[in-house]
Amino acid sequence: MQPRNPSKELALRPQSGYVQLLVSLALLAGAIASAVGAAHQDQPLLGVLAAALVLALLIQLCGFFVVEPNLGRALVLFGDYRGTVREPGFWWTNPFTSKKAVSMRAHNLNGKTLKVNDLLGNPIEIAAVVVWQVRDTAQALFDVEAFEEFVDVQSESAVRLVASRHPYDDGQADGVATTLRGSADQVANELRTELAHRLEIAGIDVLEARLSHLAYAPEIAAAMLQRQQAGAIIAARKLIVEGAVGMVEMALEKLSEKQTIVLDDERKATLTGNLLVVLCGQANAQPVVNTGSLYN
Repeated sequence: MQPRNPSKELALRPQSGYVQLLVSLALLAGAIASAVGAAHQDQPLLGVLAAALVLALLIQLCGFFVVEPNLGRALVLFGDYRGTVREPGFWWTNPFTSKKAVSMRAHNLNGKTLKVNDLLGNPIEIAAVVVWQVRDTAQALFDVEAFEEFVDVQSESAVRLVASRHPYDDGQADGVATTLRGSADQVANELRTELAHRLEIAGIDVLEARLSHLAYAPEIAAAMLQRQQAGAIIAARKLIVEGAVGMVEMALEKLSEKQTIVLDDERKATLTGNLLVVLCGQANAQPVVNTGSLYN
C-alpha cells in the first residue's frame, strides 16, 4: 500500500510580509502620483505608467498570506511543490504561488455506529473515537485524495477489522483471552496500531483511538442479556457453595478439636446437610427444634 515516490515535507521561510507591504505602499503612491500628473499635465505616458503600477500592485497583493499557530501553508508554484510554511506570521511569496492551508491541530473523529460481526459471528454495534494529527503536510496533500475523508474511511475499515478479531464477551471462545468488552485497553492499542499503519501513507499520526460505543445488535440483545444473567447467577451460586463448604469444614474441625460433642458419620452427614441448606438457601431458614433422638 506504500506509494512508489512518497512526498516529503520541505521547510520554507518566505519573505516578510511587512517589507513587501512597504513596496505595495510605494507602488500605490507612484500610481496615484502618475495618475494626478497625467490628469494635470495631459501626458498619456504618465497615464500608462499609472495603469502599469496599479496592475503591478494588484499582482503583488496576491503574494501576501498569514500563517496562524499550528496552521501550515503548502506553497505550490506552477505544479511544483516549493515547501511548507509552519512558522506563524505575516508573509509574502511569489504572487503566482498557490497556498494550500493544512491544519496541524489535533482532530477528533467521532465515528458513526457500525453494525459488524465479532469473532463468533454475533452481530454487534460498535463505534470509535479517533484523535489524529497531520505530521507531514506534503504527504497529506499530494499522496492521498482528500486526506480528511481518507481518515474517515480508513477508521471505519480498521474498526470493522478489529471487531472481527475478538469475541464480544468473556467465556464465549476457547483459547481467546482478549474480548471487546473486557479488554478495552488492549483493543484500543490494537485499533491505534492498525490505524497508524493505514494512515502512514497520508503523513498522519494517530494520537488516540478508543471504542466509544459497544453493544449487541437489537435482534440478539435480549437473548445475550439472558445469557449474561444466567452466567452471573451460576458464578454467584458457585461462590456461595464454595463458601458454605468451607464453613462446614471449619465447623466440623472446631467441634472435633474442642471435643464439644462426638459425632459419628451419620451425625456429621446430618449436620453437613443442615448447614448447607441454611447457607446455600435463597430464603431464610426456619429453625425446627428436635426433642427426640436422631435414631428414632
